[in-house]
Amino acid sequence: MEKQARRKDRGFFERLKTEASAEWRAYTEHPFTNGLADGSLPEAAFRHYLVQDYLFLIEFARAYALSVYKSPKLADMREAAAGLSAILDVEMNLHVKLCAGWGLSLSDLEQTPPAVEMLAYTRYVLDAGMRGDLLALKVALAPCVIGYAEIATRLASRPDADAGTNSYRVWIAEYAGAAYQEVAAKARAHLEHLADLYATPAREAELIAIFKEATRLEADFWEMGWRAGQRDE
Repeated sequence: MEKQARRKDRGFFERLKTEASAEWRAYTEHPFTNGLADGSLPEAAFRHYLVQDYLFLIEFARAYALSVYKSPKLADMREAAAGLSAILDVEMNLHVKLCAGWGLSLSDLEQTPPAVEMLAYTRYVLDAGMRGDLLALKVALAPCVIGYAEIATRLASRPDADAGTNSYRVWIAEYAGAAYQEVAAKARAHLEHLADLYATPAREAELIAIFKEATRLEADFWEMGWRAGQRDE
């Protein structure tokens, strides 16, 4: 009983991160992210990543729409709708603006062939949501929405993150900024609420497995961009 109370005190998301510590490190400390912090990431790597991430956000928006359908309560529906709006009305606009700097139009972005890594990740998240309940879907979404806030906060603390010579300072500022940090904080709070209601001890292994796989697929997404940068050198 005492052990169970200690686990609860740590919070559900922290327990997920602890159980997936190797996967979480590989994702949040990937060389791609360090290249963003000091500006050393090859432009080809970032460009390939960002275009695929635009396509990823389209599919992620579908996952948030699915979370509206999966919501057992009206409050859950409103939380899901707010997340959907953050993707469609804010986050995707950043991608369009940055890609316009390379002469890529909205049509160019939408007609880009999807990478295998993008398809694998988004299909996994959507499948987790279709097969499971709202909690399972939110666990699959968590590495992205909460992880980006953690990564950007770490990167923003690096000395060269905001330097005028760092081409990626706008990206870092967007995800380290108050607006996105609030989105991530609300997503985390909602995940904790759902876990209190539905994360029984019998389900924990299943939820940890979903979190681990989604986190691994996030790391694969960075790796996809990183490889594109290496090929272009």
